[in-house]
Amino acid sequence: MGLLAVVRIRGEPDRRPEERAALRLLKLHKIFHCTLVPDTPSIRGTLKTLEHVVAYGEIDKETLRKLIQKRGELKGGKRVTIEYLKSIGFDSYDELAEALINGKIALKDLPDLKPVFRLHPPKGGFKGSVKKHFSEGGEVGYRGSEINVILNKMI
Repeated sequence: MGLLAVVRIRGEPDRRPEERAALRLLKLHKIFHCTLVPDTPSIRGTLKTLEHVVAYGEIDKETLRKLIQKRGELKGGKRVTIEYLKSIGFDSYDELAEALINGKIALKDLPDLKPVFRLHPPKGGFKGSVKKHFSEGGEVGYRGSEINVILNKMI
């Protein structure tokens, strides 16, 4: 079981009710918001519903470390610091990223950490259309490990 990064690419207009419900469940309320979900069959089914709204794929350890360090937020708008990591039993961002990827701890089990990462629009823009699937040369849908490329542009 791995960890999937899900980034909302498209906005609210023309969304079907089942897409809106799925986005609400994943807490993806605005574009360029990212969340981390376990790679399970039920999550894959939900993401299949959202193929034309989000980009998703397997996140690697280095990108996850950067995401938590630069874009992680605690309640009250505070940054994720080394002091916070030590208070929950981790010595570094790398150690936390490793535990999240291996499934030893879930994102929801971390106290005061917001489950959504607010990202910038990608530096240099999107290379394809946000209306086409990744397999057709667009940006949305399943990207596999290529999600790390777009996340690094957005962090």
